[in-house]
Amino acid sequence: MFREQGRRVSRLRVSHAFHSPLMEPMLNTFRQVVEALSYERPRIPVISNVSGALAEPGQVQDPEYWVRHVREAVRFDDGVRALVEQGVSRFVELGPDGVLCGMARERAGEDAVLVPLLRKDRDEESTALAALGQLHATGVTVDWAAVLDGTGACPVDLPTYAFQHQRYWPADAPTRAGDMRSAGLGVAGHPLLGATVELAGTEGGDGVVLTGRLSTQSHPWLADHVVQGAVLVPGTALLELAVRAADEVGCDVVEELTLSTPLVLPDRGGIHIQVRVGAPDEDGRCSFGVHARAEDATGAPWTVHATGLLAPGSTTPTGFDTSVWPPQEAAPVDVSDCYERLADAGFHYGPSFQGLRAAWRRGDELFAEVALADGTDGDAFGLHPALFDAALHAFVIGDDDRGGVPFSWGGVRLHASGASALRVRLSRDADGTMALELADTAGAPVASVETLTVRPLAAGQLDDTGRDSLFQVQWVSARPVGNTGLGPVGLLDGDAGLANLPGDGVVAFADLADLAGADEVPGTVLVGAGAGAGGADVVGSAHGAAVRALELIRSWLAEERFAESRLVFVTRDAEGAADLSTATVRGLVRSAVSEHPGRFGLLDVGVGADAESVVAALV
Repeated sequence: MFREQGRRVSRLRVSHAFHSPLMEPMLNTFRQVVEALSYERPRIPVISNVSGALAEPGQVQDPEYWVRHVREAVRFDDGVRALVEQGVSRFVELGPDGVLCGMARERAGEDAVLVPLLRKDRDEESTALAALGQLHATGVTVDWAAVLDGTGACPVDLPTYAFQHQRYWPADAPTRAGDMRSAGLGVAGHPLLGATVELAGTEGGDGVVLTGRLSTQSHPWLADHVVQGAVLVPGTALLELAVRAADEVGCDVVEELTLSTPLVLPDRGGIHIQVRVGAPDEDGRCSFGVHARAEDATGAPWTVHATGLLAPGSTTPTGFDTSVWPPQEAAPVDVSDCYERLADAGFHYGPSFQGLRAAWRRGDELFAEVALADGTDGDAFGLHPALFDAALHAFVIGDDDRGGVPFSWGGVRLHASGASALRVRLSRDADGTMALELADTAGAPVASVETLTVRPLAAGQLDDTGRDSLFQVQWVSARPVGNTGLGPVGLLDGDAGLANLPGDGVVAFADLADLAGADEVPGTVLVGAGAGAGGADVVGSAHGAAVRALELIRSWLAEERFAESRLVFVTRDAEGAADLSTATVRGLVRSAVSEHPGRFGLLDVGVGADAESVVAALV
């Protein structure tokens, strides 16, 4: 059939079509033969070509296993995958040629060593010795005395250190603990991190650095997290780094973590990462940052991808009730096409990240079941990033399928490590901020997140991650175009910065409570950004202005009557001013504008501007 289609074919010189339905007529005869054989327990682990996984105890001693083996398909690729997941990086082919080594190359990865013991049309003795030499040069211990016994061969000194099985320079990934200690490094003991080093300094040191290397070859599951066509390291992986760093410095809580720049993996090669943790302050808190750069970019600057704060504190789990599951009065939610809908939005999750199994809704709460994909091991992680990421997929249900990426985390606590399946409770505030509680299938708490903010990615944002970040600050000057269709404008009175603004079309209110009690809430309400500032105490003034602005923003979001209105903070000649109080408020308001589009604004006017010019600039 294939030859008729014009394809190149090669006829196998075998008596039977092994591993196909054509074997069925001889299975009974074959069964009689294998049942008459005796079997011994394997002395080394065996990967089964029937299951593609590690053979269970006694499995290969069962005659029926070999009957299945001759009939069923060979799961060679699954077997190689299982070996890679067990940390195997050296493969020896015991056969007449190197065909299997070629087939296994893609799955084993570029860094793996694949050696055929024999090659077609080559001298067997020299080929086998060359294969053993290649294995020896890459760190495999070979009993040369046994191999060369009776050949008259004698040892000679080799000129290069590649044959000494010790690295002269430390590598990102740990080789042997002794090698790392001799280089002044500690073993990180984490799948994403290779080494740790304490920075020298007075009074307990200047902090700690944890290093590692990420690539789709060393961590193939990362290749299943594709956003806008790029392999994006998930925010849950950066959070996992922060949790490991907190453990290193004796902290219990990731108090804050904010992502600044997406971390994209290259198509080939990898990236070096550093988690840099500062010295603790008087309260025991440590600032930290996650930095990365391409491994072939020696001398290039490092990019900061996340910053935050680690803190000591209680990790006593509160948990949530899973004694009745699914929860009472919770309605099932169809998640069968969840990942197809996410793919339409640009979020292409491969098998490793398709962990959402079921979901239910009860009011503002979502409940979900998530699990790691078969063959994915989460034992070495605090909480496997793919599993944690799947816990967030439920939030897109009923959210116009927009998708998004984690932007900021707060109050993250890990109560138990190594989970492979979770039950999740997810709640959302009116402003979109989420809180999560995660438990295992027995109901024991695994992790909790007090606050999580998710942001959409703009189209093309991952095209140039060397320059683009999630948010950029730009100054945009407003042009007065009149008050066409703006309607009444409110003003929070008692504000010295806007004392000259009341006029036609501007209605003054004493405070937010007075505004909430009005018959009609104006579509736009003005408030001075620098009110409450001033004085000789610059730091105290800036703090006071920021606290006041934050209280206004929170109160504005909490009041339902303000849901259709906009609170605009007005500054005076802020572009050329050097007022720390005003700058602090402007930064805070910009964050509010990005988190709550349409609810807040920032307007800068001239020093002598009156009500008419301010209102005109609002449109």
